[in-house]
Amino acid sequence: MKLFELAKTFESIEATRSRRQMSTLLADLFRRADPREVKIIPYLIQGRLGPPYSAPDMGIDERRLTEGIARVTNRSLEETWSLYKTLGDFGLVTERLLPERNKTLSIEQTYEKLVKMAQTSGPGSTEVKNKLLVELLTQLNRLEARYLVRIVQGKLRLGVGDATILDALAESVGNLDLRPKIERAYTFSSDLGLVTYILRTKGIEGVEKIGPTPGRPILPALAERLPSSEEAIKKLGRLIAEPKYDGLRLQLHKDRDKVWLFTRRLENITQALPSLQQGGETQVLAMQAILDGEVIGIDPKSGKFLPFQQTARRRRKYQVEKIELLYPTRYYIFDLLLLNGQDLTSKPFRERLLLLKKVIKEASNGPIFITPRLETENPGELEKFFVQMLEQGLEGVLVKRPDAPYHAGARLFNWVKLKRGYGAKLADTFDVVVVGYFKGRGKRAVLGIGSLLCAVCDPKNDRFRTVSRVGSGLTNEEWGQFRERLDLISVLQRPRQVDSLIEPDVWVDPRYVIEVIASEITRSPRHTCGKVGKEKGYSLRFPRFSRIRTDRRAEDATTEKEVIDQYLNAHRR
Repeated sequence: MKLFELAKTFESIEATRSRRQMSTLLADLFRRADPREVKIIPYLIQGRLGPPYSAPDMGIDERRLTEGIARVTNRSLEETWSLYKTLGDFGLVTERLLPERNKTLSIEQTYEKLVKMAQTSGPGSTEVKNKLLVELLTQLNRLEARYLVRIVQGKLRLGVGDATILDALAESVGNLDLRPKIERAYTFSSDLGLVTYILRTKGIEGVEKIGPTPGRPILPALAERLPSSEEAIKKLGRLIAEPKYDGLRLQLHKDRDKVWLFTRRLENITQALPSLQQGGETQVLAMQAILDGEVIGIDPKSGKFLPFQQTARRRRKYQVEKIELLYPTRYYIFDLLLLNGQDLTSKPFRERLLLLKKVIKEASNGPIFITPRLETENPGELEKFFVQMLEQGLEGVLVKRPDAPYHAGARLFNWVKLKRGYGAKLADTFDVVVVGYFKGRGKRAVLGIGSLLCAVCDPKNDRFRTVSRVGSGLTNEEWGQFRERLDLISVLQRPRQVDSLIEPDVWVDPRYVIEVIASEITRSPRHTCGKVGKEKGYSLRFPRFSRIRTDRRAEDATTEKEVIDQYLNAHRR
């Protein structure tokens, strides 16, 4: 298949806002592509060259992209940059400036050239990357170049999320009822290219065989919310309670002498945590294992837990030894998903815990520990455990059904969060996605930013729906720094996955997740969260910026359903 066919499909997707139509267009594309191409296409749709945990980084910033486009179009840097500032899209800039050609490449040829460019490293690599980009663009026509440049920049802007691709895969084989089986395979592999290839070459029978595998992160199980210990016991009955650490969610994978560490965002950060990698080799008494847990920083002087922001520094790729001394970590394991080739995700939680205790060798000088827990059906005991966790400086507790399987990638009432403030009117935290910002007035006008437009996730419909404007919680310096980050992902029009009645001064791609503290949830005619027809939506009242959640993908943000459930729970109380 030629790249031009892929570009034409992208153009058609860009011309519609109907998610159903997007799915149909992709399904047709998957049917027409051959097996080798069909594995590549999902990656390109996502604007990357592989699954998120192993895709090479393009490594071309705006300045280098401007230089490359100027060179291939014989324009000056000033003219190229000026047109970009007008159009706000390097893809459109390239399409407008590039002379029309009849040349084209196949999808495979294009992909191979992009991989070669991304894997170029070492002294002089920037110039080599630019040269390869120029060579590639000279072999493409205008429409192909539009989307190629967007892929290089990681801004394809099609508004197609994972859910739409999964719908398209089911549609491509003519059976929408297969969607849950296809999604299950994705939650266990985090690799849409792999799932697409297996579906095409081995059918749904092959897809059903995809399970937990060391080296491929599993989409993490997520928790619902309840307001009190009494409500938790009422909902779950006898339960297992664990501390809720304010650290980095982390999966540890082991396959003999190989250890991987994956974040909730599916990033491979093995090299950033050498002591934990070594702990996986010596403290995990299994040939193969996949563990789920939380890594949290420890103050080396007091032994107390460090705030999330300091733990998050351990994700850095540089000065690893220095950071390890300043911010040592502990890894608290709370689940075992694979043991020596056996998939445990369908086993009851209590059974997985019994196996976990046999697999982990705790040591005072080692970084790996099994999470302490309490099993009870007594609200008083649960409340006492909850208070103890708060006194240790933790967020609260996580309660789980003892008989529940591991619900990869899903938010169910098998796991429930109980946090500080849940019993009050609200005073709760929400993880919301920034979709735009307002430039501000008065003192804020000089900063160029006054407040943020934020949204929650509607995973069923693959969209983000607005829920609040956030204008407090940051210093002037922090506002300025955050605006600089947002300007790098700004777009001229409303992002296609965003459902909003409000028009901010600047739209941004839905990438940054921030934690906000709100006093309560109210009904609002201005916000689209929970809005159906002419009914009012839901909004967070008096939201205050708490922190950037670098460990969250936009898809991991608070859901629309969570907001509505919290509102209903508050009113019942």
